[in-house]
Amino acid sequence: MQALTGRVAQRCLGASFLSGQSIRAMSGAPDVKLLIGGEFVSSKTDTWQDVVCPATQEVVSRVPETTPAEFQAAVDAAKAAFPAWRATAVPTRARVFLKLQQLIRENMEELAASVTREQGKTLADARGDVFRGLEVVEYAAGIGPDMMGEMLENVSTGIDTYSIRQPLGVTAGICPFNFPAMIPLWMFPMALATGNTMVLKPSEKDPGAAMMLADLAQQAGLPKGVLNVVHGAHGTVNAILDHPDIKAVAFVGSDAGGEHVYARGCGAGKRVQANMGAKNHAVVMPDANFEATVAALTGAAFGAAGQRCMAISAAVFVGRGTLERYAPALEAKARGLRVGAGWEAGVDVPAHPRGNWLGPTLLTGVTPDMECYREEIFGPVLVCLEVDSLEAALDLVNANPHGNGTAVFTSHGATARKFQSEVDVGMVGVNIPIPVPLPYFSFTGWRGSFRGDLQMMGKMGAQFFTRTKTVTASWRDHDPNDAIPGLAGVGASTPA
Repeated sequence: MQALTGRVAQRCLGASFLSGQSIRAMSGAPDVKLLIGGEFVSSKTDTWQDVVCPATQEVVSRVPETTPAEFQAAVDAAKAAFPAWRATAVPTRARVFLKLQQLIRENMEELAASVTREQGKTLADARGDVFRGLEVVEYAAGIGPDMMGEMLENVSTGIDTYSIRQPLGVTAGICPFNFPAMIPLWMFPMALATGNTMVLKPSEKDPGAAMMLADLAQQAGLPKGVLNVVHGAHGTVNAILDHPDIKAVAFVGSDAGGEHVYARGCGAGKRVQANMGAKNHAVVMPDANFEATVAALTGAAFGAAGQRCMAISAAVFVGRGTLERYAPALEAKARGLRVGAGWEAGVDVPAHPRGNWLGPTLLTGVTPDMECYREEIFGPVLVCLEVDSLEAALDLVNANPHGNGTAVFTSHGATARKFQSEVDVGMVGVNIPIPVPLPYFSFTGWRGSFRGDLQMMGKMGAQFFTRTKTVTASWRDHDPNDAIPGLAGVGASTPA
């Protein structure tokens, strides 16, 4: 097994990660710490949950259910740090993230090993997990243009009106288990670069990478209290949603979780962005490049054990005989994938005889009324459906309640243009199976895949963590007894 013995891991846990034998058998599972006010502290809770390596069932660490007092201390630290951090110059804040991206690169292998050990994905996928988050850190370091306001001079004689974007205050992030590094990095860099402070809750199933990233952020120069990390399950989530000092909540997770977070958070007057479930369709036209499409479907459906929110889980084959041509090749590709523990060389799908796993699974003869189509399986399962035309494929995709991502495979430009124009889905790939945008763009899931108005990353990511203030000012020299042109009578009972 991969060992994590670096200084980063040691600061975040009660002990370093060990390799070879069972951690619990050798020394007792180390306890994951809290980050409160710039200090890694041990929880005083009586409630702990094991963090288990899914490939071996070994206990990697223990994560606490944050106590009410500890949670309040984290919020208090974030609140106390906000005024000074908000007043810190934008370029100064940016330099913290320039340093953070350097530290992430230097610790890439240690971070990836943590992701593989706790979440189970292959090391190659784990490196991608970290790298896609790193791209957001790099974007956050250049956040200035996205925080710029607007100005109109001389809206009335001698009067100017301008808008400025200001941070909200204390914010929170609630992370899922499937991307232990990437999703925290989608959240706290954007929140902090725009001048907010944050209370971050990693998944209780794999908190190690988030704790290491928080430690690297401290090393990068982040002032104490600007980023705080708490742990737990439903109780900690509800504490975030109910606390009056938390102004905004970013969430990634399941449909049920997202609906709860959105309803309860909005009910408490908070700004909420909730990225939820998906049923992503790939529409395969008869004229698609055969080999490229087979490879794309295999990787998008079975890579990372299908536990990507943008994984292709439904393939829609257009035209008589199209599925019949593709099914043998897809089956052969699936059978050729090597299943094993995520850290083993050459593994395509993480698994182990003692672990939890499901091999690549291809289901044909599927119809829209079947449970395997209606539900988000979130595993390495590709369901295959058949329709007669592009119009029928669009109707099928648009009838699904989710609208996260989709793709069309074709060699015909007019087909691709019709699909991208008429499909009711927020992210579209043309001969690209997983169209996750770079951070310059926002992550734009639609319909049942998202709750909120402003989405993660890009300009909307900056807008979510800021609010607009509009100022109207007059600096014209005038006699104090003179009425301001254009404003005579304003506020009077009768117009002047």
